Amino acid sequence: MTEEELAFVLSEGEGLFIEFKERADKALAREIVAFANASGGRLCLGVADDSRVIGIPIDNRLRSQIQDIARNCDPPIPIQLETVGSVLVVDVPESMNKPHTCSEGFYMRIGANSQKMSRDEVFAMGICSGHLRFDEQVCSAFDCSSDIDENKVTAYLSAAGLTTDLPLHEMLINLEVLREVDEKFSMTNAGVLMFSKEPSRFLKSAPIVCAVYKGDNKVDILDRKIYSDGLLGNIEAALTYLKRHIDVRFEIDSLRRREIPQYPEAAVREAVVNALLHRDYFDASGDVMVEVFRNHITVSNPGGLVPWLRREDFGKFSRTRNRLIASMLMRTIYVEKMGSGVMRINQALEKAGLPSAEFNFDEFSFSITLFSDAVAPDGGVNGGVNGGVNGGVNGGVNELLDFISEHPGKRSSELCKFFNTPRRTVERRLKDLKDRGIIEFRGAPKTGGYYAVHNNN
Repeated sequence: MTEEELAFVLSEGEGLFIEFKERADKALAREIVAFANASGGRLCLGVADDSRVIGIPIDNRLRSQIQDIARNCDPPIPIQLETVGSVLVVDVPESMNKPHTCSEGFYMRIGANSQKMSRDEVFAMGICSGHLRFDEQVCSAFDCSSDIDENKVTAYLSAAGLTTDLPLHEMLINLEVLREVDEKFSMTNAGVLMFSKEPSRFLKSAPIVCAVYKGDNKVDILDRKIYSDGLLGNIEAALTYLKRHIDVRFEIDSLRRREIPQYPEAAVREAVVNALLHRDYFDASGDVMVEVFRNHITVSNPGGLVPWLRREDFGKFSRTRNRLIASMLMRTIYVEKMGSGVMRINQALEKAGLPSAEFNFDEFSFSITLFSDAVAPDGGVNGGVNGGVNGGVNGGVNELLDFISEHPGKRSSELCKFFNTPRRTVERRLKDLKDRGIIEFRGAPKTGGYYAVHNNN
C-alpha cells in the first residue's frame, strides 16, 4: 500500500474491509478473526476512529506480537504486515478454512463492525466450508444392536466385490461408518443411509421420490412412488421405476430383436447416482426427485454446487459434500470414476443421437434434464407437439409450448415462476419457438404484452 492509497482509505473511513485502531490491544484477535471469517480486510494500526493518523511505534516486537495473535487463532490465520509511514497495515485474507475463533469466540465482519456469531451461524459456516459433513456425523438415535439390516450389509459387500471373515462391527469400522464413542459403538449418518432397516425413521432426507406426468409439465400426475430403502436400494428402485415408465423401441437385426430405451441407461444411471451422492442431506425440506415427462426426464436434488467448487470448473472436477458416501459408492458398479459423470452422461446421449443434457444449479438445488427428441440432420427436431402445430421441439421447449398453447397471455416472468426455471433458460426456449414461427409476442413489451401460439386466435 502506498501513501496515496492509504490517504484514499482514510478518506473513505471504516467499512466492511477496513478497521482503524490506535494500537494493538486485546481486541485485535477478534478483528482478525472477523475479517478471516468474512471477505478479508485490512487493519490500520496507528489511526484513530475519526481517520486521523496518530502513528504507532513500529518495531520487530510489535510485528511478532501481531503474528503471534494471528497464529493463536483457531485455526491459525496467515496475515501480511506492511508499514506505510507511521501506520502498520495488517492485511487479513478471506480464509478458505472457516470458521475461525479466538479466545473471545467466533466473530464475523458485518458492515463496519465485527459481530459475535451465533451458534447457528457458526454451524452454517462449518457446513458451507465443508468442515462439518452430514455423512460423517454420528446418529445418536441409531441402535447398533437392533437397527442394522444385515441383508443390506451383505448386498453392499457383494456390490463392492468385498469378502471378509471379520465380525460385523469390525467390518463396519473398517468401512468408517461405525465409530467407538465413549466405549459404545455409534453409527454415522452414512452408515444409517446405507445399512439401516428404516433409514427415514432416523433421517428425514433419506427418501427418493419418483413420479410420472401425463405431458411435459406437472399438471397431471399419472403415478408417484416414495422409496426409502437405503442408498443402494434407492438407486436400484429408481432405475427399475424408470425402466418401467420410459418407452422402448425395437430394432430387428437379422434374427435378433434389439431393445433401445428412450434414454440410454448409462445416462439415466449417472443422473440418479449423482443426485443421491451430491445432495445436501442437511436440507430435509426437499427430496431427491426423479420425474418422467412425455419427452424428458428431470432428476433433481436439494443442494447446489458446493462452495468450494467454482461454477467454471463444473464438469471438470469433482468436489463432493459427502466424502464418506462417495467413498462407499466408489467401490460399487454405480460410480465408475469420480468427476467424470457429466462427460459420461453426454457421451451416452451423443451415442444415442440425443441432445446434450441440461444442467441447472444455484446455491440451493441441482437438476439434470435428459431430452428424448434427437436433432434431425436438417436442423429440425424429431417429435411432435400438441395443439396442431407442425414440426417439433425438444424437451423443455416442448413443455413450454404446451403451456403457452393452453394458457395464452403469459409473460416470460410468469413462465419462469410456473416452471421454476432460470430466466435465461426460458428466454432461450422462447427465442427458439419464435425463430421457428411457432409462437409470437403480442402487444408492447412495457404495457402488458404476452406470448401466444402463432395464428392461434
